[in-house]
Amino acid sequence: MERCKALLLTRAPNDAEVSRVIEMAWEDRTPFEAIAIQFGLDQDGVIKLMRANLKPGSFKLWRERTRGQKTKHQMLRSAAVTRHKANHRVKQF
Repeated sequence: MERCKALLLTRAPNDAEVSRVIEMAWEDRTPFEAIAIQFGLDQDGVIKLMRANLKPGSFKLWRERTRGQKTKHQMLRSAAVTRHKANHRVKQF
């Protein structure tokens, strides 16, 4: 698979989109490629968005957490890593 290329957004993301990108970026199992597909932001774009919207300490913690993490990069992932659905998104009946 080819490395994701930077995609240009035709407009600035709204608050809900920024919030969702931040949530996806913090999730361990969500690769940067998934963010690129949904929001048009490559890894560098996600880093810029995170830097602009997080406190400096939170951004530093996030970068330390994601740097070198194999689950954040589709090409480095093991086949054993599958899609994960968070409990707070499961419908309760």
